[in-house]
Amino acid sequence: MTAAFGALGRPVLQALAALGRVALFAASVLGHILRPPFYLRELGLAVLQIGWFSLPVVGLTAIFTGGALALQIYAGGSRFNAESVVPSIVAIGMTRELGPVLGGLMVAARVASSIAAEIGTMKVTEQIDALVTLSTNPLKYLAVPRVLAATLAMPVLVAAGDAIGIMGGWLVGITRLDFNSAAYLKNTVDFLEGWDIGSGLVKGAVFGFIVALMGCYHGMNSARGAQGVGAATKAAVVSASVLILAANYVLTEVFFTT
Repeated sequence: MTAAFGALGRPVLQALAALGRVALFAASVLGHILRPPFYLRELGLAVLQIGWFSLPVVGLTAIFTGGALALQIYAGGSRFNAESVVPSIVAIGMTRELGPVLGGLMVAARVASSIAAEIGTMKVTEQIDALVTLSTNPLKYLAVPRVLAATLAMPVLVAAGDAIGIMGGWLVGITRLDFNSAAYLKNTVDFLEGWDIGSGLVKGAVFGFIVALMGCYHGMNSARGAQGVGAATKAAVVSASVLILAANYVLTEVFFTT
């Protein structure tokens, strides 16, 4: 009996310990954001790598998602003679849910893995030890610029993805579903509220923070050797994706009740 409870409790305690380590790491990163020195060059490079270079994959994901969403909503709405809801549902669905979540997952796949592999390789090749030797805080130099850049860049990516996704729904609506272009756009504007867009941008900032944080955490805690870097990369993507989905539910619950 004791062995059975031990087998059940051990993974729970390990999960809680890992959660505590991540929370302490996040607190350390947040504590260093407003403290000098500020590495603006690293911040600029991180914004370029995380934001600008992620735009194509986010845009492609959004346009195909918007088109598929329009088709699915039309198929469901036609059963109740409610085909006219396609523009409004596509706009609301993209801005409040699909734009931030799918954008966050795509950025997690691209950015979290890249950050974890880069920092993990630096640890294996003792470049992080070299930073300490040069009296440079590795957390300040490596983690803070990337976390800050992802937090700032992700809402911009979400906004771009929302616009592209709505455009994808519009293209499918006027070419495949026989919607009038002006009427489609009018329904989109009439039913879309400011908080629909704002809630998605808030989610984007949170998801960007999670993506960069997981990449930095697993990279800095990578084991030695190529196998350790590979495991850190995989763990960064998986943990970032799971936390994005969990945070999405929590934020949706908060926004729903406010």
